[in-house]
Amino acid sequence: MNPFKGRHFQRDIILWAVRWYCKYGISYRELQEMLAERGVNVDHSTIYRWVQRYAPEMEKRLRWYWRNPSDLCPWHMDET
Repeated sequence: MNPFKGRHFQRDIILWAVRWYCKYGISYRELQEMLAERGVNVDHSTIYRWVQRYAPEMEKRLRWYWRNPSDLCPWHMDET
């Protein structure tokens, strides 16, 4: 199932906006201006809906990137 099927905007635009909102804490209106500078006219309320829909899924899929590196190794080595 493609979660972007039937969307008015391209997948890359949606993911770009959601990623910048989540990573940098940019406001929806600032994102609207940034996209407009790049020729994409989208309302800030649309960006809000994208974040509500896609951010939880992005977090779930990327969670393993954010794991603590020490969690990857089940044993610890002390200096001797």
